[in-house]
Amino acid sequence: MSPDASWLADHIRDIPDFPQPGIAYKDIAPLLADVDAFRFTVDAIVDHFATSEVDHVIGIEARGFILGAPVAYRLAAGFVPVRKPGKLPFDTAELEYELEYGTDTLEIHVDAVGPGDRVLIVDDVLATGGTALATVGLVEKVGGKVVGLGFLLELGSLAGREKLAAYDAHSLLTL
Repeated sequence: MSPDASWLADHIRDIPDFPQPGIAYKDIAPLLADVDAFRFTVDAIVDHFATSEVDHVIGIEARGFILGAPVAYRLAAGFVPVRKPGKLPFDTAELEYELEYGTDTLEIHVDAVGPGDRVLIVDDVLATGGTALATVGLVEKVGGKVVGLGFLLELGSLAGREKLAAYDAHSLLTL
């Protein structure tokens, strides 16, 4: 049984009209600043995937880095960043995807994940699922196998989980 994470909602604030009008940005800075909330978040993601064999944890730019790195450490796995174009210094694979307010592109180093490597993807928010699905596509493009996706927060009304139905997608909170 998963621990009750509902109290974490008190550590997430809405920033209206950011990054553009009509979007309510979920600011997790208060959660990250609270040692108990941050520790609980990392531990709860790790606990859910503790029986999965994980070679690499991928953190999606940028808040996925913050959560993904300690999850990788706890799972004794390597950490791999997935970034926006032009931020990685080596040869990359890329994928363009749709998000709730436009399109974007993500990149991964072509040698970051080897054929058959088992990968856990971590990000802060599951919204429409476009970013997560693009990251799944990148992992598969370079030969990896996605064992699951872990999120702090899911925006249930945006139905992103539907795009990830083929994967073990775990969110601590759904708003």
